[in-house]
Amino acid sequence: MASQEEECKGNLKAQLAKLFEVSLKVTVPNEADVDPLIAACTGKFGDYQCNNAMGLWSKIKGKGTQFRGPPAVGEAIKNNLPTSEMIDSCSVAGPGFVNVVLSKNWMAKSIQKMLVEGIDTWAPQPPVKTAVVDFSSPNIAKEMHVGHLRSTIIGDTLARMLEFSKVKVLRRNHVGDWGTQFGMLIEFLFEKFPNFEDATETAIGDLQAFYKASKQRFDSDPAFKERAQQAVVRLQGGEEKYRRAWAQICEISRTEFHKVYQRLGVHLEEKGESFYNPYIPGVIEGLTKQGLVEESQGARVIFIEGINIPLIVVKSDGGFNYASTDLAALWYRLNEEKAEWIMYVTDVGQQQHFDMVFKAAKRAGWLPQGDNYPKASHVGFGLVLGEDGKRFRTRNTEVVRLVDLLDEAKNRSKAALIERGKGEEWTEEEIESTADAVGYGAVKYADLKNNRLTNYTFNFDQMLNDKGNTAVYLLYAHARICSIIRRSGKDVEELKNKGTLVLEHKDERDLGLHLLQFAEVVEEACTNLLPNVVCDYLYNLSEIFSKFYSNAECKVIGSGKETSRLLLCEATAVVMRKCFNLLGITPIYKI
Repeated sequence: MASQEEECKGNLKAQLAKLFEVSLKVTVPNEADVDPLIAACTGKFGDYQCNNAMGLWSKIKGKGTQFRGPPAVGEAIKNNLPTSEMIDSCSVAGPGFVNVVLSKNWMAKSIQKMLVEGIDTWAPQPPVKTAVVDFSSPNIAKEMHVGHLRSTIIGDTLARMLEFSKVKVLRRNHVGDWGTQFGMLIEFLFEKFPNFEDATETAIGDLQAFYKASKQRFDSDPAFKERAQQAVVRLQGGEEKYRRAWAQICEISRTEFHKVYQRLGVHLEEKGESFYNPYIPGVIEGLTKQGLVEESQGARVIFIEGINIPLIVVKSDGGFNYASTDLAALWYRLNEEKAEWIMYVTDVGQQQHFDMVFKAAKRAGWLPQGDNYPKASHVGFGLVLGEDGKRFRTRNTEVVRLVDLLDEAKNRSKAALIERGKGEEWTEEEIESTADAVGYGAVKYADLKNNRLTNYTFNFDQMLNDKGNTAVYLLYAHARICSIIRRSGKDVEELKNKGTLVLEHKDERDLGLHLLQFAEVVEEACTNLLPNVVCDYLYNLSEIFSKFYSNAECKVIGSGKETSRLLLCEATAVVMRKCFNLLGITPIYKI
């Protein structure tokens, strides 16, 4: 049996599952490995439900069992439950569903314990120590676009959820810093700037325009094209001058990328395509020795069962491609970085490519069959659409610059604050930091609240609305809770240790139950790689708090239950802040 200490922590569903596991072993001793099926209740009969009775009945009927149907199995499961201070009462409904009502004293104690010990005690405990999250990954010399925005925001949130769960996360920026396009860029650089090392960001100006001009030259001038192709060979051969020019172009791009990451508060470690280059020949040689690589129409390929196109690992001209690099990167992450879970956050269009890479890795024995660890997951996402329902672009069909997009969100948020008269009340620094938190938070939340696989429409007015399921509404809701606690004049740290939390009123209990479900929600979001699950939880938490606070019977300041209700307010604020932190959003404390 779990000790009382352990019972007051973490995942409700998991704690109930432990109790039901004991009961199931007693109820059906001859059935091995019966996993408890525990779900939160949607009806009015309880808080949680154990749904094993029907499934068990179909297994045991006809085996000379004492039971006469699923309801009898349910009754036995209920009666065989070990006693626990966690459970107030149980009942059996319908075809054997065991409904559990949690003890409100136990619930109150668990919340207060979290307040004293910190919300990290509610973190999930996934079965991995090290994970790689490969996200953002823009191309050198090209502008970051809204597709990169989605990858950056989703990848950062997945990394944050795993970091909260005590997993060591390698945040990898797999930038496109290698390939034939560098020949034309380097040759164009030499032409425009004979002393190319003086070619600073200012001199080159807009790298996107520089890329376009070099491409135009490449397509229209055969002599230039030949020199560009030679430049690729010399770069790949390691010639010093070409390596330096390549490094220069990469550095200018990095400076641009950094402007986006800085605004979003996202940290990444760059290991671009070029990093894995030295590993490709050895990896392909290993796969060839295993008999996986075959010749096909001059190229070297790996055939994947069930897919009618092969995975090309060496092109017919002898060059490497995305698949070569991705296989080398996967090998490196498994063998050198010892990662047990590797996630690739890219648009859904790359689903088949990664599916083929992972299947090749399984054929090679790098990854186990099935869904066991170590494993690799493709985290796909849909398109960002404009209000016309088409791919999001500016009027002249150019992709929107991310920096401009983020700055507009911040500027609109700042204008709204000034319109509400905060210009007179707040310092310039307070206005700037709030506009940052609200503007950038609004862009992140508008993306994350959707199931990542769906397309979503980018709309500033909707994302910056202070009503409905938006970051603005949630950030303001958090600030209001902080203001309630401030207005009380009480020291909340002292209350945590000396006061007592009780959940007498139905609205208090509803709020308490939702707070306690935080751990299982984060675990679900982590397991299924779905940040929108955290967004749904956060919005519901805000609504449930609102119902509690606006109920005259649950008055906080000046009531006989002020201490307990202030602790409930503080617990709500703590959980909201952790949700914001997981979503990469900075909370605000006053409005």
